[in-house]
Amino acid sequence: MGALCPRCGRPQSNHDNCHEILHNLDGIRAPYTFQGAMRQAVHELKYNNVRIIAPELAQILADYLSLNPLPADLIVPVPLHDSRLRERGYNQSGLLAKNLSQLTGIPFAENGLVRTRPTIPQARTGNREERLQNLRDAFTYAGDCFKGRHVLIIDDVSTSGATLEACATAARLGGAATVWGLVPAREI
Repeated sequence: MGALCPRCGRPQSNHDNCHEILHNLDGIRAPYTFQGAMRQAVHELKYNNVRIIAPELAQILADYLSLNPLPADLIVPVPLHDSRLRERGYNQSGLLAKNLSQLTGIPFAENGLVRTRPTIPQARTGNREERLQNLRDAFTYAGDCFKGRHVLIIDDVSTSGATLEACATAARLGGAATVWGLVPAREI
């Protein structure tokens, strides 16, 4: 795959200017690309209620972190809006984050971020600009759990980085010192 961008984690040979959208996020890391078996695993977890996959994906993230440490003293999942949480019955990012916390011992702040309004699924948006606009002001921080902390935001997949960036913006407003995104798979 070649050299990776230290900021967005994409191959530098196939690289957009990540500085255009990553202002509050220190970087995004993913052990796998979003294709093949990993794509299927993420889809099963996210859309088909196959929650048993979450501990396995969390183990992949824990193994990745042990070889590629990131500054982290708080794990936070990308939140779902209450309406989507009721519809799906669980937050797949929350399952990953909780399992990762148990594996690493890094504290888990399940409700550190709140989705303040429903948004259309990012998979249904077109380009990066539409994704950014869809998530503008969609997240806020809750309480003071971020003050001075090194935050690791967990999601199931990253395509443009817009969701992780929107969450990082809220975490920075809450006082986070650093904010990294970690996902099992990154679309390249």
